[in-house]
Amino acid sequence: MRLASPLLKVLKGLAAEKGISLGDLLEGIVLHAFEGKSAFSDETLATIAKLRDAYGCRLTSADSHLHPDREV
Repeated sequence: MRLASPLLKVLKGLAAEKGISLGDLLEGIVLHAFEGKSAFSDETLATIAKLRDAYGCRLTSADSHLHPDREV
């Protein structure tokens, strides 16, 4: 699995903040996405914003390689 370094740092930081493994965090995110639900509370989103700033993660969903609007 390929992840941009700043994104991986944010995810690892969030997992550490939550006291769970990176794998458990990713599993939770994916399972929520499969059900069309948000995986994060407002408090967690605030934590993510701080981690993104700290690690210089400027990526957005538009940067996704699988984004439906992106030409192949």
